[in-house]
Amino acid sequence: MNNNILSQFSLTGKEIKAIKNRLKREPNELEIAMFDAEWSEHCSYKSSKNILKQFPTEGKNVLLGPGFDAGIIDAGNGNVITIHVESHNHPSAIDPYGGAATGVGGILRDIISVGTRPIALLNALRFGEFETSNRSKWLFKQVVKGIGDYGNCVGIPTVGGEVQFDSSFERNCLVDVVCIGYGKENEIVLGEAKNVSDLIIIVGGKTGRDGIQGASFSSQNLGVENEEDRAAVQIPEPFTKKQILEATLESVKTGNITGVKDLGGGGLTCGLSEIGDKGGTGIQIQIEKVPVRDSNMSSMEIMISESQERMLFVVKQGYENEIFKIFDKYDLIYSIIGKVIKDKQLVIKDEEKIIAKLPISFLANAPEIFHKSKKPEYIKLMEKFEKPDQPNNLGKVLLKLLSSPNISSKKWVYEQYDHEVGASTVIKPGKSGAAVLRLPNNRYLALKADGNSKHCYIDPYNGSAGILAESCRNILSVGAKPIAMVDHLQFGNPNDPEVFWSFTESVKGMADYCKAIELPCVGGKVSFYNEDEIENKAIKPSPLSSVIGFIDDPLKIRSLLSQKKSNIILSIGITNEELGGSEYYEQIHKVVGGKVPQVDFKYEKRLHDAYLRVSEEELIDSSIDCSQGGIATALSEICIENNLGAKINIDSINHNCKRHDEMLFSESHGRFLLTSSKNNLDRVMKIFNKYSIPCNQIGELDSNEIIINSNKRNILNVRLDEVKDSYENKISKVMRD
Repeated sequence: MNNNILSQFSLTGKEIKAIKNRLKREPNELEIAMFDAEWSEHCSYKSSKNILKQFPTEGKNVLLGPGFDAGIIDAGNGNVITIHVESHNHPSAIDPYGGAATGVGGILRDIISVGTRPIALLNALRFGEFETSNRSKWLFKQVVKGIGDYGNCVGIPTVGGEVQFDSSFERNCLVDVVCIGYGKENEIVLGEAKNVSDLIIIVGGKTGRDGIQGASFSSQNLGVENEEDRAAVQIPEPFTKKQILEATLESVKTGNITGVKDLGGGGLTCGLSEIGDKGGTGIQIQIEKVPVRDSNMSSMEIMISESQERMLFVVKQGYENEIFKIFDKYDLIYSIIGKVIKDKQLVIKDEEKIIAKLPISFLANAPEIFHKSKKPEYIKLMEKFEKPDQPNNLGKVLLKLLSSPNISSKKWVYEQYDHEVGASTVIKPGKSGAAVLRLPNNRYLALKADGNSKHCYIDPYNGSAGILAESCRNILSVGAKPIAMVDHLQFGNPNDPEVFWSFTESVKGMADYCKAIELPCVGGKVSFYNEDEIENKAIKPSPLSSVIGFIDDPLKIRSLLSQKKSNIILSIGITNEELGGSEYYEQIHKVVGGKVPQVDFKYEKRLHDAYLRVSEEELIDSSIDCSQGGIATALSEICIENNLGAKINIDSINHNCKRHDEMLFSESHGRFLLTSSKNNLDRVMKIFNKYSIPCNQIGELDSNEIIINSNKRNILNVRLDEVKDSYENKISKVMRD
């Protein structure tokens, strides 16, 4: 094969050599294109899968861990919860509306592919400095619209998420979507083809030229935008998705579907090779049977297209007509394109001619890459950080922090999402640290996604462990026990030793936290090459964690609102001098560096046990975890939701700080603010003390001001209306201008 053809693909010389050695012949252009798709970083995890083995993947509630389209959790009485996370970063940077919308479409197909109904979406978004960058403002607006329009059309509520802004995301925005599904354990199907002679059927949209080489495109640094990049972005079709959803679930109930696979990254190549590999069989297809939009499409285009709204069904031979009646009912396009064979090969035929024949396991499992690793020089420089001076007016500091884009209300975002469709959303966006859904089996599910690129940039290990710690606190804060998580790990080019060091440290931090609190990882995603060739700049390390938990008693669900009007405020945990990567340092002092919050794994386990005990006994009324912006911003959010001010004695907070600004704005982990009644106070403190968790009464909700004292001296005094205005209006105002 000549070099001109090979230059179209991203395979390395070493990989080309491995392919030739395994096949004992020269691969043709179609076969090279198939390897290029399946062996892309996006599909193969060739740089990361060895590192990811550190995660614990088994647990009491886990029915299926990583390796399939979604993790599966036992929800009791034969019911299951499914969960998966996906991203559409590169496509969204090129076409933010279409890229974000198809990201939602892809994650919905993952949940449908295991035979469960999608019931909720979360998203986590990262953009550049949208206040000063018209490009970032445009990306932000279009991504939110794409997510909202697609989810609203399909009828799946978007119940929560987060948005953060940083200059490192100027050209590489991040668009992450988490989806939750619900179904019956006895109706679960997997992406595998186990039975020889079963039929392979493609269902949904026709195959077109959109999305060609999308997986390869997502496995390269972003360069100058061109038409080829735009062609790699798929076209969303939400109404077709709704039809596919209903048809899939109805077909699965017949018992004649033995496998289902979403056609996402890598298209038919990856879908076919992976179901054969998982099933220990081979697949033979007739490529002319694939429904296409353009009659002159080449075999290569058909095999690697990532056109949206397509699914593969593995159907028992002889039962296809029963399934076709269902597809006809939903007006879907479908075609029998092949069958499962005994020979463990992926055979592509065009009429009678074999145009590709590849060992299916070899194609589905790219050789691993072991990268060099080196601690970044910038981290060494930041270790020499000098603290800035404390400002004179801490009230002005608080108001400025509350109006900063990373802390202020995201109402402008979530008001564009339908978060109530299906009537199962109990705690809505903005009302607590986590969303809560009512499940059909009368249990309740808490779910949350969190990330903190600023912490991870300075200290990937503690920053990443801290992300999981924060997600778990948010789950605890609504009254649920964390039972499982999925991760999404987003970094620059893995060939850069400093990038790969940050990646390995992040995985280790998250895995160590999971092991310490016995939290299984049931799935995830790795996204490399989030950097651009124009400025030669990578994003900050951006791992994401999404955690779920169950609640059985609706009376034990809590939010920021004090339903019983309990007004005693308690501080749980220790505030340390840990402001590295804090919003306070960056927004107020314009500095980056310092010691990020450290995670004490033994303490975290005790905190979970103590908090769940207090929660079970219904001794607290409202709750918020302390994270971005510290105790001062957490207190402000409680006051805003309860429409009350607060009087606080800062000296009552358990701390190891030398200054008031450190006590107020440190982002130390393992902390909550709770409200409780005087009658329950002694019992709450006794339980936390039993687990060696500091618990202190620090004040009460009262009046229309936030007043913070130290040594009987007022150190912060702001009106509640000022706090509300600063927190609630910033993003909306910028996006209106």
